[in-house]
Amino acid sequence: MAAVLDTPLAIRRTAMDLLARREHGRVELTRKLRQRGAPPELIDPALDRLTEEGLLSESRYLESFVSYRARSGYGPLRIREELSQRGLQRADIEQALKECGFDWKEKLQETWERKFDGQLPRDMRERAQQGRFLSYRGYPLDLISRLLNGRSEDD
Repeated sequence: MAAVLDTPLAIRRTAMDLLARREHGRVELTRKLRQRGAPPELIDPALDRLTEEGLLSESRYLESFVSYRARSGYGPLRIREELSQRGLQRADIEQALKECGFDWKEKLQETWERKFDGQLPRDMRERAQQGRFLSYRGYPLDLISRLLNGRSEDD
């Protein structure tokens, strides 16, 4: 049976349950609480309190999301777009991508090797296929082009 979210305490408990599973952004947590029937006028004060207590943190959410998606083989362009769609501020997203510590060229190489066994394309069709896949994953076209041409950054 679903909990009735008609009191600040019930909203707080539900929010904390969601945060215990994984980090959430404020916009995402607000949406989930609304879907569960919480009145909008009770959500903001509860989330403000969780933020003050350090239980809800946009920066932790950004760090966690960027790390998870990068380890899953996604590039900075895709991660940036996904975070924008989740209602996060562009400046915060850019800061998180800068501070994440990932070498995107290295991540691109790993993703390409995992998908294509490190085989450079033999013809234009294969090149287009590999390029589309890596572009969809969110890697910059200049890095993709260098990789598929078999050139390093120094060339």
